[in-house]
Amino acid sequence: MDNDDLKQLEHRIDQLLGACDRLQRENHDLKNNSGSLAEEHAVLTEKTKQARARIQSMIERLKTLERS
Repeated sequence: MDNDDLKQLEHRIDQLLGACDRLQRENHDLKNNSGSLAEEHAVLTEKTKQARARIQSMIERLKTLERS
């Protein structure tokens, strides 16, 4: 291998290391974001469940009033 080949190889290795570092950071960020989204989903699911129960209760009360 001549000097130019070694420099090209070194440059390519540096590029690959940079890409690896960038991908690791991106993966870490995505995992954090995924955890946050899972928590948000759980909260929204619970709120939806509560809203559904309140609406069902209102419907039952309306039916009761309608029958009276």
